[in-house]
Amino acid sequence: MSRETGRKLIASNKKARHDYAILRTYEAGLVLAGTEVKSLREGRASLVDAFAQEHEGEIMLYGLHIAEYGYGSWTNHAPRRTRKLLLHKSEIQRILAQLRDGNGLTLVPLSMYFNEGWAKVELGMARGLKSYDKRQVLAERDAKKEIAHEMGRRLKGRPAR
Repeated sequence: MSRETGRKLIASNKKARHDYAILRTYEAGLVLAGTEVKSLREGRASLVDAFAQEHEGEIMLYGLHIAEYGYGSWTNHAPRRTRKLLLHKSEIQRILAQLRDGNGLTLVPLSMYFNEGWAKVELGMARGLKSYDKRQVLAERDAKKEIAHEMGRRLKGRPAR
């Protein structure tokens, strides 16, 4: 059987990028059961309520939903079980130091994908946004969109509205 190459997206957490300011990203592997991998290959995962936290010196992923494998038997996995993240020890120490500082940072999964056949999670070191920050981001996005639209009209020689 040939090995997968490249990157195949399984699930992304668009709400996390809206609710948090992402300061830094990390790529982590996952410890998975066989039926979980098969379910992921079908694209049946949700990162909506997921978060990462320290547990006994390791970083664990909580709330990640991987649907049960349809053809699994009694060996099927629990859909929302806690999963261990695989990171280098130096990365774990750096992440835990930032989380313990008490500066309001949290670790949020941003996307899940297969990279060269291995299941990976992109984690973001994030700070929560206030509602006025979200409104400001939306206003900036609308302004940029309007500017781009107007520039396109002028480049085509059409008059402004």
